[in-house]
Amino acid sequence: MAQSANALQSPIVRWGMPAMTAAIIVALAFLVVEDQTLRLAMLGVAAADLLVTPQVLKRAARNG
Repeated sequence: MAQSANALQSPIVRWGMPAMTAAIIVALAFLVVEDQTLRLAMLGVAAADLLVTPQVLKRAARNG
């Protein structure tokens, strides 16, 4: 039986999803949050999301 098309195999999807969520987190950090410590923590989460999520999605596409 042929495998169905998996959207996670596309690098555009794997990098686009975390890029959008990181952009939302960064926008909220600068537009809403006033506490500098919380803002830096949010920027750290956005950076981690941008770097880690594509690797997790790549592994999921390979195993799924």
